[in-house]
Amino acid sequence: MNLDKAFMLKALEVSRAALPECQPNPPVGCVLVLGGQVIAEGFTQKIGGNHAEVEAISAYDGPMEEVTAYVTLEPCSFVGRTPACSSVIIKSGIKRVVVAILDPDERNNGKGLYALEKEGIKVDIGIASREVSEFLYPYLGKS
Repeated sequence: MNLDKAFMLKALEVSRAALPECQPNPPVGCVLVLGGQVIAEGFTQKIGGNHAEVEAISAYDGPMEEVTAYVTLEPCSFVGRTPACSSVIIKSGIKRVVVAILDPDERNNGKGLYALEKEGIKVDIGIASREVSEFLYPYLGKS
């Protein structure tokens, strides 16, 4: 198994801790990796709380330029009860984001990835998409 898939499966494992408190938001997981090691992790908090990416970024107090974020679901690009995760990632200084699946929510659906790429962040999509889809599918489209 390659490292990207291994870290995405770790993010999937972390995402399970979001349930059931995160609902109706989907249970998303995020791990931050530096030098081949997980340095921070986060999952979606209860409604109105931080999303997975914000939790992980807040848990690491160091330079982000060499950090890769592994996120099970495309970072949100809209402001709802919380700030847009894509904006938080951009401001953090992270330069690479690996995403398992696109967010089917019409408010997002590619817009989060576009926002990241527009700012020069390298985005890889589809890593461990089957495993993540199997877990996340029942929770999508309900937020």
